[in-house]
Amino acid sequence: MALAIGVFLATLILVIWQPRGLQIGTSAVAGAIVALLLGVVNFHDVVTVTSIVWDATLAFIGIILLSMVLDEIGFFEWAALKMARLSGGNGHLMFVYILILGALVAAFFANDGAALILTPIVLAKMKHLKMNPIAMFAFLMAGGFIGDSASNPLVISNLTNIVTAGYFQIGFWEYAQTMFLPNLLSIIASIAILWVYFRKDIPVFVDTQHLPSPESAIKNMTMFRLSWWFLALLMVGYFIGDKYHLPISLFALGGALLFLAIATYFKATKPIMTIKAAPWQVVWFSIGLYVVVYGLKNGGLTTYLAGLITHLQSMGNVYAVIGTGFLSAILSSVMNNMPTIMIMDIAIGEAGNNALAYANIIGCNLGPKMTPIGSLATLLWLHVLARKGVKIGWWEYMKVGLVITPPVLLVALLGLL
Repeated sequence: MALAIGVFLATLILVIWQPRGLQIGTSAVAGAIVALLLGVVNFHDVVTVTSIVWDATLAFIGIILLSMVLDEIGFFEWAALKMARLSGGNGHLMFVYILILGALVAAFFANDGAALILTPIVLAKMKHLKMNPIAMFAFLMAGGFIGDSASNPLVISNLTNIVTAGYFQIGFWEYAQTMFLPNLLSIIASIAILWVYFRKDIPVFVDTQHLPSPESAIKNMTMFRLSWWFLALLMVGYFIGDKYHLPISLFALGGALLFLAIATYFKATKPIMTIKAAPWQVVWFSIGLYVVVYGLKNGGLTTYLAGLITHLQSMGNVYAVIGTGFLSAILSSVMNNMPTIMIMDIAIGEAGNNALAYANIIGCNLGPKMTPIGSLATLLWLHVLARKGVKIGWWEYMKVGLVITPPVLLVALLGLL
């Protein structure tokens, strides 16, 4: 166990720190190789892990690739400008509308898509509107929070969702039905609590007259119109795949590549550049990190966690759901939600109550907002902001995250009862 923990901590530090620009996938694979050499895991474990995460990882790549093509068309910038215009210059309405937009993007294009694509667009618009730094901080923190807190509704909304749905063989429709109420409550609670927390920092009036029209953001009108039909058909495809038990990556990645081909035909994108820019490091990151995490399972950590979950179950369903959700949240905030989701999935399986998988997902999606290292989406979000000249310190982030996350998490978990 000590050796497995040592390898895991060293790998996690490299993933978060990224010394000299070391890629997250490279760090994770290096950790997996060390775990193999030290006997923490064996080759059979690597095969097992790959069989668990391949579909989720390829699906995630597809979702991000689709988001990147839509971004090149001007889809998300159009949406951001539309929301800003709809506010009519009311700063508080604009705050709420931006959060609703963030929730929609997270639902259909994953939380990482919201972090990578929506964040720079919103930041650019706020600079254009000449918002002061305090107001910008409020909008950015709220936007970063909603990206994760609203990433529960669909299997495709978060990599943690895809991994867990695959692990427990949860269908697309079954998942959507179960998560509808918890996600709705999470969004409502997030918007309400974020508004209460930042209400004094939000400008009463914002002059939106100088913002460009939403239509001006569209770079290819043919593809823009086609994208709505394509997204609708893709959603139908997910449900068809669910009915016939087809891999979700068949539609997510297959659909993204088809959309890329159509965009190339209409000269709306440069395919080689788009494919190169896709986050392929996530493939190696997922497999490598999960191999390292499997070493913790071999060391007995999941057996210990399964014991805790079994004890919570003995106290009743309310304790089991809320306890599992907060346990996942705390672990995610400390050791990142990607390793947490797999450790807890295995532990829940050992405890014999697969229904708690949903509480685990909510905990792993919301819990990371307590700390900057909690999720890959938050790390990407901070990286995107830093590149744009906006630096948010760890303590500055945690002062918000530690206050807002627990009540939203509790409300969301109550939706499972």
